[in-house]
Amino acid sequence: MITIYTDGAAKGNPGNGGYGTVLLFKGLRKELSEGFRLTTNNRMELLAVIKGLEALKVSGIPVAIYSDSKYVVDAVQKGWIWSWQKSGFKGKKNVDLWKRYIPLHLTYKPTFHWVKGHAGNRENERCDQLAVAAAEKPMLPADIGYEQGKAGDGLF
Repeated sequence: MITIYTDGAAKGNPGNGGYGTVLLFKGLRKELSEGFRLTTNNRMELLAVIKGLEALKVSGIPVAIYSDSKYVVDAVQKGWIWSWQKSGFKGKKNVDLWKRYIPLHLTYKPTFHWVKGHAGNRENERCDQLAVAAAEKPMLPADIGYEQGKAGDGLF
């Protein structure tokens, strides 16, 4: 089993933000994080999941994702993303990221587990630290999908 913990943060919503991801497999550990100058918390929550899945080098191993984001966990567990996809994501936000997530979901078929944020879960707390530190770095790059307005409204 590959275990992925994720978290996103934004200083202001929108504001500068970042994500943190921790991947665990057979005693191995990989941490990922990145910050952006203008983004939203939900975008960073979803990007943390995407980056974790994109870091995987093989498929066929079960993947469990632990996130404190009801937005991400519910969208996948309750199947909302499939109805959003059918409607062309009409009126939905973060379309660019959901379109990036869907092929990863189909490849890895992860299971999602919601964890309460800031409740002492060691790996969730570590992801939060990574996300906040990434958001606070100087000279952050643009979240192109957000800044160019492609994050919602089914523009592409």
